[in-house]
Amino acid sequence: MKSLVLAEKPSVAKEIARVLGCQQKHKHYMEGPGYVVTWALGHLVTLAEPEEYDPKYKNWNLDDLPLLPSRMKLKIIRETTPQYKAIAQLAKRSDLEQLIIATDAGREGELVARWIMEMIHWKKPFKRLWISSQTDKAIRDGFASLKPGQSYDPLYRSAVCRAEADWLIGLNITRALTCKHNAQLAAGRVQTPTLAAMMDREREIKSFQAKDYWMLRAQFGSFQAVWRSQAHPDGRLFDKAAADALLERLNKVRSAKVAQLKVAEKSEPHPLAYDLTELQRDANKRHGFTAKQTSNVLQRLYEQHKLVTYPRTDSRYLSSDMISTLPDRLKALNVQPYAAWIKPLLAKPLPVSKRVVDDSKVSDHHAIIPTDERPQLHNLSAEERKLYDLIVRRFIALFTPAFRYDETSVTLEVGGEHFHAKGRIVKEAGWKALYEASAGADEDDDTAEDEPASRQTLPPLQPGMELKEFRLSQHKQTTKPPGRYTEAALLGVMEKHNLGTPATRADIIEKLLQTDTIERRMNTLQPTGKGAQLIELVVPELRTPELTAAWELELERISKGKGDAGKFMESIRKQTETIVREVKASEAEYKPHNLTHSRCPECGKPLQEIKSKRGKLLVCSDWECAYKRAAEPALSNKRCPQCHKRMEIHTGKAGKYAQCRPCNVVEMLGESGGGGRAAKRQQAQLAKQFSDNVSLGSSLEEALKAAMAKHKKD
Repeated sequence: MKSLVLAEKPSVAKEIARVLGCQQKHKHYMEGPGYVVTWALGHLVTLAEPEEYDPKYKNWNLDDLPLLPSRMKLKIIRETTPQYKAIAQLAKRSDLEQLIIATDAGREGELVARWIMEMIHWKKPFKRLWISSQTDKAIRDGFASLKPGQSYDPLYRSAVCRAEADWLIGLNITRALTCKHNAQLAAGRVQTPTLAAMMDREREIKSFQAKDYWMLRAQFGSFQAVWRSQAHPDGRLFDKAAADALLERLNKVRSAKVAQLKVAEKSEPHPLAYDLTELQRDANKRHGFTAKQTSNVLQRLYEQHKLVTYPRTDSRYLSSDMISTLPDRLKALNVQPYAAWIKPLLAKPLPVSKRVVDDSKVSDHHAIIPTDERPQLHNLSAEERKLYDLIVRRFIALFTPAFRYDETSVTLEVGGEHFHAKGRIVKEAGWKALYEASAGADEDDDTAEDEPASRQTLPPLQPGMELKEFRLSQHKQTTKPPGRYTEAALLGVMEKHNLGTPATRADIIEKLLQTDTIERRMNTLQPTGKGAQLIELVVPELRTPELTAAWELELERISKGKGDAGKFMESIRKQTETIVREVKASEAEYKPHNLTHSRCPECGKPLQEIKSKRGKLLVCSDWECAYKRAAEPALSNKRCPQCHKRMEIHTGKAGKYAQCRPCNVVEMLGESGGGGRAAKRQQAQLAKQFSDNVSLGSSLEEALKAAMAKHKKD
């Protein structure tokens, strides 16, 4: 008898099949003496659409809301039907005695497998492969210690609750807002409070009023000190006259006295290992990676290169059973440029502290660390190398000494006023030496600019010592508004308020970007005009992070077998009813923020400018009208013979032509000199290639647009 192994992706299935000795390759599975290995393609099964409950729901109608099916149905995803059918066929084989779930070891992975099992009516025993890396050893060890499938029932219940809650809240609020305001308006359980947090910051920025202030500083030879008083502990004077008077009075003083001197030995322990959110933050700060980019690159390091452990973790600690594996992981890293750090660590027992190993802080998965696979760094892409380097350095730092330094604080008295200075002498660089090449990247973003450098070196000083030579200066500065969120900062806000999980936060940010609710500007994120209006249209309950955070915490309790899935879904249904009722009763109005001065040639209504994957589009603001065209001319592959830039594509009476406006160069497209079939074929290809019938930016936008068109016609 054999076991059926279900992996989440073909690439993972291929590696599992190789380790298990499955050498017979078929289109939809691989087979060996003891195992048949098949795969999903991500999700093969999903929650049914509203129209699959009743055809009337295909048309979006405010009166039909809320949609609250008593029992949620599943459906097979059309695009992946062949793979689903292949798995269903395999399940009927009499020589397969059990199923082994080998999807990703997390909430979504559990859902992928269980929904497939439900649809194919799997009744035989099943077990769970739960591994944190994709190395051959990890796979072999995992199959040697398979877990009972029922042990993960709570995780499955949590996953179902999350999926159904997102369907009920997201679908109902999106349909309600879209129908009510005749516009593409998408909201959701997590994305809306995330947008609300960004709008709160935007309001702070807009209401901020800058003020000038003055700082008084004293230069004592090689070091600098700043004036402070009990009334002004930060040293800022907002009264120019008072600042001038203070400077004038102190300029008459000829000596300064060391009033107080304090030397303290300080240390900074190494940072904790990475979880996904912290890695996304760090990669954004150091390399400008987006959260989604980090997730994608990390997945490749995990699946393809097998160099790191399970990515979607929320723990920053290791479990005690991993201590014996740490030397092998370090040995694998004994390559350039890490060898100089690795060799001393391997020469003696590893210093494993509570900051590294803590079983109480590891749930399903430990922190992200390197595997014992020796890296072939030349096989990694530039972004893979950068991310792997972050993980390796953070891992090595776990076993290096603390950063130790002596900090000297000195208070100097000048004419009865006090000036303060700090100096630092490094005694042991410790783990910070790992980051010398990227100095400053690990510093606190909120370091005050008006503080003199605390890393300055102070000369030998004694209490009561007089300093005769010093120079006073006044510095004018202006208060600054809070900055807009970088992606790293927004991830921190989401983590602080329990918005989403490490696995979903990047997708939430991308969803907000794709629906034109927020936009990237340089390295910051900010709401669009659409987002600013949307947050006012959404019911107050959905704006605050407290409600969503409570839902996330309850989902976590359900996954641990402590929460009640039935009560959770009951609360979601009640909340959905409340949200829809409030949207229906609302008198708020939505005005498209992206209307242009151009008019639709078919109905005369204003055109809206929207972003799509192929550039900007102009779309009619009336959803009954399907008119759309590119906002910017498409570019051909032809280069201008004068400036060598790509030429625009236009259509005239004689057909399509390429034009360089600055140089006034025009060339016909599709001319091959001889006419005939070849020319016609070429023209047909060009017409198809450069047709203005381009799709909108996302499938959600397409769905909203199609639904609104049908809604209007009915």
